[in-house]
Amino acid sequence: MRSTTTRIVAVLAALLIVTAACSSSKKSSDAGGSTDTTAASASNYDASLAAKLPEKIKSAGEITVATDASYAPMEFFASDTTTIQGADIDLAKALGDVLGVKVNIENAEFAQIIPGLGARYDLGMSSFTDNQEREATVDFVTYFKAGTSFMVQKGKNQDLTSLDALCGKSVGVETGTTQADDATAQSTTCTDGGKAAVKVESFPTQDEVNVALSSGRVDVVMADSPVAGYQVEQNGDAFELIGSSYGTAPYGIAIPKDSAYAGTTDALLGAMLKLNSSGTYSKILKAWGLESGAITDFQINGAVS
Repeated sequence: MRSTTTRIVAVLAALLIVTAACSSSKKSSDAGGSTDTTAASASNYDASLAAKLPEKIKSAGEITVATDASYAPMEFFASDTTTIQGADIDLAKALGDVLGVKVNIENAEFAQIIPGLGARYDLGMSSFTDNQEREATVDFVTYFKAGTSFMVQKGKNQDLTSLDALCGKSVGVETGTTQADDATAQSTTCTDGGKAAVKVESFPTQDEVNVALSSGRVDVVMADSPVAGYQVEQNGDAFELIGSSYGTAPYGIAIPKDSAYAGTTDALLGAMLKLNSSGTYSKILKAWGLESGAITDFQINGAVS
């Protein structure tokens, strides 16, 4: 984004999830949310784009999309603790409407999604930053942009506004994320400069990262800007953002490079363009308060670093 958590941590995590889910569910409903965007996208079916899909998906009539449902508002559990919702989920279903296939959403640990593509899952849609390292393993179709933000307990550690400030501090990150890579690389920079190492605390889900911050186990959390911003919005008495976000880069839908998926990238790229031209894309982002992350230059493998 596991070690066994204690009963207290599990309860705190559940409380944070429920709080965020309930509030976002209301926000989505008030804004028109999934119901309106799904209805709008149902008219977006495009037979020529559907024809680009590989036989593997055509014959199944469905696509299995893996996501880590701990990354609100992009993907997270609703208050029923069963339904997965969020901007990525709405976009995945809208893409399915364009391509004429059913979309099955499956929850998975973030770090296990890419290794599971082509075997357990057809696509990964879980706020993946499209970077060159990941492009060596999978293909991407870009659809959003985000940077990294620093989040702290409110009123504490106000100096932790940049990577250089992390020497000797404990940093919470989700396993497998670009933030985990950045914090680890910064630790080496610190020690090479004669300073104390960064204590990188890695957790399987973002919910566990948030609990680590609320309990004081870590000094600061690094997370994607829309995700950190959402946590502050939902827990403003406990958390705050400090400094400026850095490293803005595109999110991408992860697709296996396997020949059995040939044509999938072209189909998804065309479907994203269709959602953009129809207005469905902007409606979905607006429903989740994510308009600032919108892009117009959708690409196949659009890594910037």
